[in-house]
Amino acid sequence: MGWKRLIRYHRAARKACPKKLDDRWTGSRRIDVRKIFMIAMPVTGLALLLSVQSRAQQQAHSVSAKQATRDIRVISSAGARALADACTAWAEQNKQVVAMAILDWGGNLIESHAMEGAPMNAIDTALLKAKSALRWRRPTSETNKMVRSGQNLAPTFMRDFPQPGALPIVVDGQVVGAMGVSGADGEKCAQAAIDAVFKGQATSSSQ
Repeated sequence: MGWKRLIRYHRAARKACPKKLDDRWTGSRRIDVRKIFMIAMPVTGLALLLSVQSRAQQQAHSVSAKQATRDIRVISSAGARALADACTAWAEQNKQVVAMAILDWGGNLIESHAMEGAPMNAIDTALLKAKSALRWRRPTSETNKMVRSGQNLAPTFMRDFPQPGALPIVVDGQVVGAMGVSGADGEKCAQAAIDAVFKGQATSSSQ
């Protein structure tokens, strides 16, 4: 069959049943479009999700060094030494023998001192008290009452030493350290030292 006759045959066939041929061709095209749409939808969704995640990561990484850190007040070595001297002076005036331990905000021992005549384990006791005051951010006398009344038994489970004699040191709402005193009126000695060194700018409670 020549090509001219083939063209004539095809034209005659289209005139004889145009709707059937149109449906055949356009129907197949509709199927192709649906397939393309079904494939494109999840791909588009994945691309959108990755774009959102990328934008979020860029925003997180765009935080400045200043925004990524915070300023923390902490008691200095000079401040700890001054507290020990002030507590010793108060104890001498009141004819008491004490030992003391001063911690920074992270629980590190900054200064310790035992007066002549203090028991051999007095500094260890003062240190344990100071750690308890720092952890619970309140005077150990208050924690002691809570434990005795059964209101809070956690200090005993956590191996704290909630015996009266230690105070947290709070400046502008931040706990900068703690002071523990062993012997006699420990909390009175610690409070007198805090008042003398910080001139009323520090408290013994963060509540």
